[in-house]
Parts: sequence; structure tokens; C-alpha cells
Amino acid sequence: MKLYYHTTGHGEPLVILHGLFGSGDNWYTLSNYFGDKFKVFAVDQRNHGRSPHSDQFNYKLMAEDVANLLAHEGIKSAQVLGHSMGGKTAMQLALSRQELISKLVVVDIAPKAYPPQHDAIFDALFSLKLDQYRTRSELDSDLALSIPDFAVRQLLLKNVTRDGEGRFQWKMDVKSIHRNYPNVNGAIGGERPFDKPALFIRGSKSNYITEDDKTEIMRLFPKAGFATIEGAGHWVHAEAPQKFAEAVMEFLTSA
Repeated sequence: MKLYYHTTGHGEPLVILHGLFGSGDNWYTLSNYFGDKFKVFAVDQRNHGRSPHSDQFNYKLMAEDVANLLAHEGIKSAQVLGHSMGGKTAMQLALSRQELISKLVVVDIAPKAYPPQHDAIFDALFSLKLDQYRTRSELDSDLALSIPDFAVRQLLLKNVTRDGEGRFQWKMDVKSIHRNYPNVNGAIGGERPFDKPALFIRGSKSNYITEDDKTEIMRLFPKAGFATIEGAGHWVHAEAPQKFAEAVMEFLTSA
């Protein structure tokens, strides 16, 4: 599958992979920051943003999508950063195609399986009849009834666009994502560890990476380091962008 992506900056390639319900556009400001040192590829993963939709949605396929992107760009090796779902895609790529990644950054996710955590969001999305709304403010008002968190609503509403007749529609393939949701929550594994530098970043207010997870992380990524961004939750890069950017840049530019 040929993914949509936008690029900025010059230098060594840096691929950024967003989380569930996100897109490369969520990383616009940080892409410009990292673009001072790297050529950044902010990617829309399959079934998200402006990339193609597919009934097949799992981490092996998403890792292959990124490998195909690198091949299309003639990139033999890149630094790869992924948040949440994108972090699992990045880990899968590192474990299956180690030669394609020089350094790995995983943001607030472990390689383990997780219990379902987005059922309320799926219920809210399926309850909306997009073609019946005229304005985004109307959409936001109705979505707020089931999703009071403003930041989450803003993330979700970035997935709304208009068709040729001006009616709202989803950019992402909500049905396919929901149908394959168990795959999104599944564990990541590989036949051999990723033996290159890796950095796992977590928010101090998040429970996505626990102390117990470090054993499995070190088994699969024996050269991993860990960083905690104080005051941030799961959306580390949005809640503490400066601290996050500095931690990533320090790791990526170190010898």
C-alpha cells in the first residue's frame, strides 16, 4: 500500500508514525522542529488521514507499508519515531526489518497486548450521522455529550472532511479500524531482538508503560533507554511538546 506523507526539512531521514485516530498532521509543529536537523516524513498510516483504506489492518502490514515507503524514497535506513499505535508499528518494523532503522523512538507504548480502551469513542463515532450536520460546531456539541475531553474531540474531528457536495464524511475508515481493533491492541514480537539504539518515552501521568514492562522491552530491544516526561499523560508530545522534543532530539543527534 502506498501511504500518504508530507515532508519537511533536510538531512538524515526521520519517519514519524501517529497513533490511533491520528494522522501526520498532528505532528505538524514538531515536524518543523525536527526538520532543522532531519528530513521528516510525517506519515498517515493505512485507514487514517489521506492514506488508502483496507479491510486488512495489522502491525505486520503497517510495518510493510513503511518499508515500502522507504523503498519508494530510495532510503536504505532511517530513524523512526512512533506514538502509541505508531510506536507498535515502529517496533514491528524494527523487529522484522532491522536493517531499515538506525535509531528507534517509541512513545508511551509497550510491545505487550492491551485491554480495549476505546469502546466509548467507537460508540460515539458510530452514533454520529455526519451528513446531517452543517457545521463543525454542531458536530463538536453532539460529540461532547459522550466525549467531554476537548483535546480528544479535537483529535477526532480532525478526521472529518467534506465530500464533493459539501457533506461531512470521515477521512479514516472507522469501520475497518473497529473491526480490526483486537489487532491494534495485540502484542508485538519478532524472531530476533533489535540490537540498535532505542528510546522509550513515557508520560509520568500515563500507565501505558509500567516498570514491569521494562523486562520485555529489554528482551526485544536490549539497547533501549528510558525517559519520563514529567506532567504529561499518554499524549506526551502534545502535553509537553518542548520537553518531549528536547528528549527526542538529544537521543537522535547523539553519537
